[in-house]
Parts: sequence; C-alpha cells; structure tokens
Amino acid sequence: MCAAAGIEVETEKVWQYAEELNLPRIAFINKMDRENANFDNVVNSLRTRFGTSVVPFQLPIGSEQTFKGIIDLVSMKAYSPAPMDIPEDMLQKAQLARQVLLEVAAESDDDLLAKYLEGEELSEEEVRLGLVKGISQATVFPVLCGSAYKNIGIAAALDVIVNYLPSPENRVVKGCHPQTKAEGERKRADPFAALVFKTTADPFVGRLSYIRVFSGQLKPDSMIFNASKEKMERIGHIYTLRGKHQEPMTVAYAGDIVVVAKMQETGTGDSLCDKDKPILFEAIAFPKPMFTMALEAKNKGDEDKIGNALHRLMDEDHTFRMIKNTETHQLLVYGMGELHLDIMAERMKRKFGVDVRLSQPKVPYRETIRGSVKVEGKHKKQSGGHGQYGHVWLQLDPLAPGGNFEFVDSIFGGSVPRQYIPAVEKGVRDALTGGILAGYPMVDVKVTLCDGSYHAVDSSEMAFKVASAMALKKGVMQAKPALLEPICNVEVLVPEVNMGDVIGDLNGKRGKIQGMEPIGKGMGIVRAQAPMAELFTYAMNLRSITQGRGSFDMSFSHYEEVPQRMAEQIITGAKKDKVEEE
Repeated sequence: MCAAAGIEVETEKVWQYAEELNLPRIAFINKMDRENANFDNVVNSLRTRFGTSVVPFQLPIGSEQTFKGIIDLVSMKAYSPAPMDIPEDMLQKAQLARQVLLEVAAESDDDLLAKYLEGEELSEEEVRLGLVKGISQATVFPVLCGSAYKNIGIAAALDVIVNYLPSPENRVVKGCHPQTKAEGERKRADPFAALVFKTTADPFVGRLSYIRVFSGQLKPDSMIFNASKEKMERIGHIYTLRGKHQEPMTVAYAGDIVVVAKMQETGTGDSLCDKDKPILFEAIAFPKPMFTMALEAKNKGDEDKIGNALHRLMDEDHTFRMIKNTETHQLLVYGMGELHLDIMAERMKRKFGVDVRLSQPKVPYRETIRGSVKVEGKHKKQSGGHGQYGHVWLQLDPLAPGGNFEFVDSIFGGSVPRQYIPAVEKGVRDALTGGILAGYPMVDVKVTLCDGSYHAVDSSEMAFKVASAMALKKGVMQAKPALLEPICNVEVLVPEVNMGDVIGDLNGKRGKIQGMEPIGKGMGIVRAQAPMAELFTYAMNLRSITQGRGSFDMSFSHYEEVPQRMAEQIITGAKKDKVEEE
C-alpha cells in the first residue's frame, strides 16, 4: 500500500478475500520517499481496520525526502540497503516496537509465552519460530516498509517472505470427488491436479488456457481428465509466459502457472487431474455484472461477426454477458461498469475487426387501461367485385396486474359467424402487441366480443381482423390508457457509513426503501424497489458513493404506472422515434 494514501478500497477487498480463505498475509508500505508519506498513520489505520494482530516488523529511517533505510525489529539491525547503525534518535522507538513484536511472538506458542511471562529473555531464534507459527496460522500480520523506486527495503521484504511465510511444500489444496463428492486434498507430491483460472481468445492462436498446477506434473502431448466436464482432454504444447512472449516447457511442476493452446472441452474454472485419482476444486465465483448497455454494429455488414466476437469475449471474461432482448429487439451487454464495456468494445475492434456502438438500453414499458368501455369497429370497403365488410362491438375491461390478456366470445344469434371469431381475436391480439399509446405491448386487458354484423358476400376474416383492431385502438383511448414501467428489487451491500447516502440516492431515483440491516464488519444491506429506467447506470453511482466498496443485486419484481409527466415525455419520444424510423 502507499505510505501517503494508506488503506484503499482494493486493500480492503484483498484482505477480505484472504481472510475468507484464512491465508497468511504481509502488508508492505511502499513509497516511503513520497511527499506526505507517514508510516505511523498507515500502521494505525491498519490496526484500527484489521485488528491488533497487525504488527510492524520494520521501522523506516526518515520519511519523504529524508527516507534512507529500515530497521529490522527482529534482529535490531538497520539497512540502507547496505547494513548501517540504528540512529540514536530512533533507538528508543525501535526498542518499544520490538517489545510489541516479542509479545506477539510469545502469544503464538504456549512454551514461549510461559518463558516470556516468567521474565526470561527470548532468543532471536525463538522469536523467529514464534512469529513463523503465528503468521502461518494467520494470527500475526507483519508490516514492512520501503521504497521500490529507491530499492530500499525490497531485499528485506523478499527475505521475510522466504523466512516467515509457510513453505509451498506444506500447501494443501482441498476439493471433492466428482461423483461421490467425498472430500479430498492435494499436496505437491500427489498425482497431477490443476485449475484453469483464466482463458483468453487470441485471433491467431485461438483459445489460450491459463493453468495453475497444484500437484504432480504436467507434460506436453499427454491426456488428462477434466473433472468439471468429466471428459478427457489432450494437452499439446505447454508454455510459460514472459509478458506476451511464450516459452516452451518440457514439464510443469506444482506451483507453476502455464499456458496451453486450443483445449477443446476446457473453460475457465475447470479442474484438471489424473483420471485414476480425480478431484474437483471449487469453481471460481465471479461477481455478477450489473451495468447494462445496448450494442449494435456501426457497419451493416458486421452483424454476423458480432455474435462470434461476443462469444469469444464471454469465454475469456465471465463478468461479461450478452443477451438478446426479444421485446426491445436490442442486443444487451452486461459488465462491471462503463469502463469495462468500453474496453470490451475496443477489444472487439482490435481483436476481431468489429466496430460497435454502445448506447442506453430501451426500457420494456407496457401499456394498459384503467377504465371500461364499449366500442364499435366497422370496416367497410367497396372497390368493384367483392368488397370488404366487418363489424364488431367490443367491451374492454381492465384486469388485475398479471392478468395479461383475456378474450371472451359472448355472441348469440350468429350476429358474427363462428368462422370469423378467431379472426376477431387475432386482430385484437395483434393490436395489443403493437401497442396503442407508444408502441409498447398492452397487458391486463379483457376483451369481450358482444355484438356485430356481417355481409353474406363481402365479409371475410381479414375484414373482421381489421374491424377488431380499429375498435380496440379507438376503445383504448377512451378507457383511461396508462403506461406501465418495470420495477426491480434492489439489494445493496454497502458500508454502514454510506447507508444514508445510498438511501438518499435511491429515493432520488424514485425508489422505495423496503428495509435495512447491519450484517457485521461495518457492512449493511439496504433493500429497495426502484424503476428499471433509473438503474441502468446505478453501478457507477454506487461505486462513486461508496468509493467502490458497495455492490448490489437486482431482479425484476412487477410493473407500476409511470407518473403522468414522465409518461407524456415517453409517449412523445416514442412517437418521434417511430416517425424517424419511417
């Protein structure tokens, strides 16, 4: 972390991930030579946020422009980076800090604690053993410092990693049997097991799978078992990456990260292993993308390329999704934010030669009626030979929300012949689907065919279909038509200090707060309902309010009537768009 900025959002997130996995961790405070660098402030904020188990292993000599070295509190030696004497004015501070370190080391081991409490002096080796034990149990978290730019403290940090962190030899990775689900584990010397943690799409090489080897060995031109798909997979060449440069490998051991091209069955999150001793590791949990944009090709000939490019990108990035909305006829892409989708659009152009445009998605509004009306529809046309004649009386009534559409035939006495009644229903359905107010589907309407008339020669199915549509369109405008908008359930995970701001923001988006509750560790959940139209950019708003600490989940709930003023604007806009399209 930065000596000037201190704890930032990603610091908290990474710490939380490590805490969930009970992993050892070290904090390295970098940029001690930077203006406003303050080691003590950062350490205090770390201890306040993550607990008193956060303990300095080193102290800086000087700060900002005067930073010139570090003091190792275990050995009580100073480096800059060459060995040097501890400055006289820092000796007392270093001794006090070392006393805290000794207490932490003693608390990690019962024998050391007993010896320490009896007033005996702990040797440097005993202090090291106590600290190694505490760090491996994730009860002690060392704090180091330095300047990468000036190369001060870097070698010491590497020494701490080697001397204090648990050896990879002792690393145990847990999983389960693919069929029996019995718990299993892998150590370095066990049969081959690995996890595919990333996939990229290369336009020349094809799919590249990044593999972390947990145990055993992986060799080129071999067959391995994909425990996630329960299929055999052939491994071709194995590479290690140096930036973009690929270097061939003859064998990969536990701990190696390698790249394999053109794996047919394998995707991100799949477990690879020896078929005779299968194991399935926990799949990677990806955050749910909540930022939505509509995507379209800039050039007409690129529509076919878009599908292939999007599927390739989704294959390599599981926080990127694509859905074809059948109602609005838009291709919607989902990502973690505006920048994420902008990068994806740039990659489509660079990798696959597809130029696309991103825009705000259309809201799938609905139309309905609030009143009842009886209306006549007559279609009469004479143009030589057979004419056209259809005549109906329709009763329109509103249904309860969710009722969708109901058609009732109440004709008696044959005023509308039986063979024309399906045409009446078809005309009504087509008119409802196309919408009356603003071109959005009409729902929650009951249509009753109650009367009509026909002509023995001129009547036809088409004539009754047209007459029914005419009647419906005329009747809807007399039956208090209304515009409905989709309302979503929103569940926001947010720091408690930001709860008030989040609630205020949701109220400003016409949201209704359903409740809130603390869930511990300074976090809380806000539950609300808000219109979908207000939530397309909510991911960016929430990130701004919480500095990236908040997240949310959203699901469709129901439809509600749009406020009158907004409805008028939407209807006007829809009519304008229709005129432009024509």
